[in-house]
Amino acid sequence: MSFDFTLARLTESLARVNATNAVRSIIDILIVAYVIYKLLGIIRGTRAVSLLKGIAVIFISTMLSDLLELRTVNWLLQKTITMLFVALPIVFLPELRRALEQIGRGGMFTGPLGLLEKEDILAMISNVAKATTLLARDKIGALIVIERDTGIAELMETGTRIDAVVSTELLLNIFMPNSPLHDGAVIIRGNRIMAAGCYLPLSENQNISRRLGTRHRAALGLSEQSDAVSIVVSEETGVISMATSGKLMRYLDEGTLREKLVELLYGNRLRQSIPAWLRGHVM
Repeated sequence: MSFDFTLARLTESLARVNATNAVRSIIDILIVAYVIYKLLGIIRGTRAVSLLKGIAVIFISTMLSDLLELRTVNWLLQKTITMLFVALPIVFLPELRRALEQIGRGGMFTGPLGLLEKEDILAMISNVAKATTLLARDKIGALIVIERDTGIAELMETGTRIDAVVSTELLLNIFMPNSPLHDGAVIIRGNRIMAAGCYLPLSENQNISRRLGTRHRAALGLSEQSDAVSIVVSEETGVISMATSGKLMRYLDEGTLREKLVELLYGNRLRQSIPAWLRGHVM
């Protein structure tokens, strides 16, 4: 009886350990899968995809040369791989920066919009949407950037300092043809226009349509490097577009633009707090 009891206890303990290890392994696999998924999302549509394909070809060639005993080729490929480990952090610097910025956008880090009252955010969104619609109607090119959690102060320094409350009239005056600040981007922090005539980094994505101009490439370029929201008005067609997270949404009207801005700048909390009868006017 004593031996049977000990064997039963041992079997039970092993089953418990195996169950614990199984749960731990599942959690481990899920975390790794999530990290890989997020990394693929970060590099998707960038030059990093082509670079990764090239690296995969080099590794496969190295294994094949080893199997076929091509010693000289294998030696060259191994030296190439060694150099790659040194060069990769430099080559992937934009992607690494973008990944670290996304990690830093946690709930404990409150951006400038988090310090504003609901009414101030709604007023800013309303003024931006109205000005954008009026500019689009007259086919006046414009590029408006709204800062979120990732700071873009270095881009503000490339333009002219303004530091004024956002208003429809001010935005229209900035983007009027022949205005000194017409060609650059307006950067908004909170509910204030911080600077105008700013220069933004252009996207290096080779899949962007050639029909899109410099403003669209600048909007996408900034959205690839930060979480800022960029609004573009085409000077040729008057089409309103919005770039965020490396993606471009086109053919927006005033209502759709308001709704997207509310979702991006304040989230569903603000949307749900607006009375149903008022949503049609605000959103």
